[in-house]
Parts: sequence; structure tokens; C-alpha cells
Amino acid sequence: MAQAGVICEYNPFHDGHLRQLQWIRAQLGADTPIVCVMSGDYVQRGEPAVFSKAVRARAAVLCGASLVAELPLPAALSSAEGFARGGVAALDALGCDTLCFGSECGDAAALQAAAQVLLRPDFGPALRRELAAGVSFAAARELAAASLGADGALLRRPNDILAVEYCKALQTLGSPMAPVTLRRDGDYHAAAPSAGQPSATALRGLLASGAPLTGYVPLAAEAAYAGARRHWLRCGERAVLARLRTMDDGAFRALPFGSEGLWHRLAAACRRETSVEAIVRAVKTKRYAYARVMRMLQCACLGLTAEDLAAPAPYLRILAFDDAGRRILRAARARGAALVNAGETPPDAAYWAMERRAADWYGLYAEGDPEPGGAAAAERVFYCRRDSEKILAKPDSVWYDSWA
Repeated sequence: MAQAGVICEYNPFHDGHLRQLQWIRAQLGADTPIVCVMSGDYVQRGEPAVFSKAVRARAAVLCGASLVAELPLPAALSSAEGFARGGVAALDALGCDTLCFGSECGDAAALQAAAQVLLRPDFGPALRRELAAGVSFAAARELAAASLGADGALLRRPNDILAVEYCKALQTLGSPMAPVTLRRDGDYHAAAPSAGQPSATALRGLLASGAPLTGYVPLAAEAAYAGARRHWLRCGERAVLARLRTMDDGAFRALPFGSEGLWHRLAAACRRETSVEAIVRAVKTKRYAYARVMRMLQCACLGLTAEDLAAPAPYLRILAFDDAGRRILRAARARGAALVNAGETPPDAAYWAMERRAADWYGLYAEGDPEPGGAAAAERVFYCRRDSEKILAKPDSVWYDSWA
């Protein structure tokens, strides 16, 4: 039986994500288990996720995912290349044979070809030539790829860009997973939600305004979100500014993504500006995008250095699963995969300390009063017991502390 993998953020899980799970099973078989590797409490744009990883993992399994594992924090806060590489490595460890993702072009072969061009030894010099002309990094990469025979348009739209990075990761890691892509229609960053394929950006806007998500998310996900604390960068802004203003040059120099003197530019802005928005506005340029600056800021808050992001994660943390997911976990453990449950103390003390620090900081972003510390140790894996063998049957869900 095929075992499909999805790399995701689910910030939040919505009807478009449900359509993807249904499409995967229509393509690969109705009983196909789907493994999701999901960003934890922080997303790739350097911001806190609106709902905690526990809430989002629960929503995903209630809506049909078989297993949700946490994308290691260093990968979640990396560039698109690091994000994709971390996700592919995790899905490989869990035994997936198919990687499923959305793209604007809907052509896996074309995406694979573009990835091959980006991995050629002559791509780096071509990229540097374009950057020397003064264009943005995104435009330079598109032009450099086109000059080497790739379809540059595949490096223009957000889902295509990430899809190319997934294909690059498959090739560089020698992964056996086959790429399968679903054509993604609509605007990835649309501010207004649309029925059937809403953007997560629009849904976060609804949440921020106090509007309900009814009609844009599955009922099971809506139930999971009910009463859950929301998290916003603005709610923890004073804590962020306090951390940034007390950092010395050495701490800024050690941050990821700070090459070419960017760390110095960031340090100056952090000591001068009075809001996160003003800091980002002062630092970002055509070459240094918003997301890169935000990732630097979040890494600063969490005490993550360039070395931390480059180091491989010592284990995968399991957040939620159903019976099919339990079988996947047992098989992965038998192959020697290092797996720990949510809240379980792992043998790697340094990495566990980083996870606890990240969870405690995340609580400062909570709407209303800050959440208490110690959240990482208090987490529990979510087990979804389904009433029937039908994949999307209404679940009778319980908390379950072990899949062994």
C-alpha cells in the first residue's frame, strides 16, 4: 500500500487542505495513510502559528490525516530550501514512498527539471552574475535558471517555488519518494477568503477580526479550534523588543541569514526602532525579503544560531495519529527511527532545552494574558480512534500517551 507524505504548516487547516487529502486518496487509493510533517509553534515566515501545534495536529487528524509529526524547529525557521530538506528527511524516516504537494503549475516533471538546473554547478555563478546587476534575489534566481534552460516562471509563484525546493531535496537526499503534485488554484496570499480554496492568510485575518471560520474550514477542524488560545506577534511585541535591545554584536553576528553584513544592519535597527514592523521596514530590501528578516528576529528571540539551524535534528516528535498512524510509527521504530511523543523527555538534553525554550517563548504571544511556562513538558500526543474503517468517518477521539 502506498504511504503518502505531506509537508505543511496548517496555519490553520482549512477546506483546501481537506481537498488535498481527499485528492491524494483519490489518486493513490481510499485507504492510503497520509503522514503530515507540520511546522510546530513557529512557521517559516518567522511568525508564531495562530494555534498551537497540538491544536493544529489534532485538527489535521480529525480531518483525515493518519499521523502528524513535528517538523524540527530549525527546519521550520529555515529558508525554503532548509524547510523542504527537513520535511523530506522526516518523511523518509517515517517510510513514505510518495511526496504530495500543491503547485500552481501542476506538473511534477517540469518541477523536477527546474530543480535539476538549480543543482547544477554552473547555477551559482549564473546567480551571482544576476545579483551583481542589482535585481532582487528572487528575480536573479529566476533569470539565472532561465539562462541555463529552465522554465524561469516556475520560480515566480509561491507554491511552485516551494515545490521546486521539495524536488531539490528529493534529489540531494537521494530520497526514494516519488513527487506527486496537485494543481493549486487561487491566490496563496489572498486577503479575502474564497469558498473551497481559502488562503490561510485570509483566515488568519478573519481570526484577528473576531469573525468565525464557518464555511472555510471542515467542521471537525472548527471544533478543534473552538476555545483554543490564539497567538499573534503583536501580543508578544514588548518581549521581542526587550530581547533584541539587550543583544550584543556577537549575538547578532551568530544569527542565521545574517551574511553580507545583514546582521549589522539588523542590530542597528533593533537598537533604534520602536516596533517590529519598523525594524523589518528598516532592514528589508529587494535583496533581503520580509521573511528572511522575520526569521532572524525569531531566531534571536529563541536563542538560535546559524549552527543550530545547520545541525540535524536528533529525533522526530510525534504530535497526533490514528490506528494507521500507529502502525506507521511501529514500523519506523523497527527500522531504527528516533521518535519521541509530544511532552516526552528525549535523551538529547540540549535539543530538548531548545524545544522547551521555544514553547515557553511561544506562550508570550498568546492573546490576552501570557501562557505559563512549562508547556513543552505538559504536551500529550493525540490519538484519534475512528468509529469505522472509513478514513474520514466521524472520530471518537481520546488522549493517548503511547503508541508503543
